Amino acid sequence: MRTVSDQNIAEQVADELRAAIHSGELMPGERLVERTLAKQLGVSHIPVREALTRLAEERLVVREPRRGARVAELTAQDLEEISSLRIVLEQFMAIRVQERWDDAAAQRLQGILTAMDAAPIGDMAEVLRQDRAFHEALAELSGHRFVTELNAQLRGRIAGFIQAANAALPPAGQAEHVRSHRLIYDAIASGDPDAVRAVIAAHVTQAADRIAPLAGGRPAGESVEE
Repeated sequence: MRTVSDQNIAEQVADELRAAIHSGELMPGERLVERTLAKQLGVSHIPVREALTRLAEERLVVREPRRGARVAELTAQDLEEISSLRIVLEQFMAIRVQERWDDAAAQRLQGILTAMDAAPIGDMAEVLRQDRAFHEALAELSGHRFVTELNAQLRGRIAGFIQAANAALPPAGQAEHVRSHRLIYDAIASGDPDAVRAVIAAHVTQAADRIAPLAGGRPAGESVEE
């Protein structure tokens, strides 16, 4: 995490911590000590406290009376609820993209797929960067601000787990992961909304299946020994 020194310090601290959670630098269940984080980021403890409050509202952090804060874990119920809602939201967004389909949308998504295809075997970090870019592009192309914000929040809640679940995929798994995005593109380009619904459901379900072995953390609010 970088040192923070500009204005809107609490917002910047929240951005740094959010990115560290999404990347897996801060692991599920890891304690977040205000004094330690403030020293690492070169700020006082006050903006750190404000940042942790923001992240708790996003359910990325759990704050417990007299026990401090920790990175939120993912229960099996969390995963099921997030995934079922992701299916609905991403189907909705992809169909909106299909309804607005034009050369510019096709070129934008095709460019991301090309970059994903070009990632060297074993470079899942690059594949996952393009994965995120692909889904962010779908959200933006859908032209629905509130759904886009909600979808980003849901993906953010499991981003670290997506990273961990896919980081060690073998070459065949990497190729299949890339192909699953090509299938989404092809379904949108086909003009068939039923094809979009089917491929999105399969894509999100596959992601949930990969994450499932990592789920099983404590529900938010359950006490933990320090």
